[in-house]
Amino acid sequence: MRNKFVTIARKLRKRQTPHEIKLWYLLRGKNFQDLKFRRQYPIGKYIVDFCCFEKKLVIELDGGGHNTDNQIQKDQLRDKYLENQGFRILRIWNNELDENLDGVLDKIYDLTK
Repeated sequence: MRNKFVTIARKLRKRQTPHEIKLWYLLRGKNFQDLKFRRQYPIGKYIVDFCCFEKKLVIELDGGGHNTDNQIQKDQLRDKYLENQGFRILRIWNNELDENLDGVLDKIYDLTK
């Protein structure tokens, strides 16, 4: 089962959205607070956008597709699962990344200090 998620994660890493590329550029290679982040990483039955194991932080970038009742329910179940694994979840809207990058980085900083 794990191999299935690893294969999917690899495909997702090759097909990043522009917003994922933008945030990954800032997080990769310990560029942010000397912390190691992973992208499109399987945790249990989910693949998270970004994860810092050291700080038990998951960052999810959400576009408009996450604003439907069905997707909101799915995201809540996912968040609950991840929280039960000890992770904190930061959800960032794509437009927030575009319009307030410094504010987004401040939020990530606050959760990693």
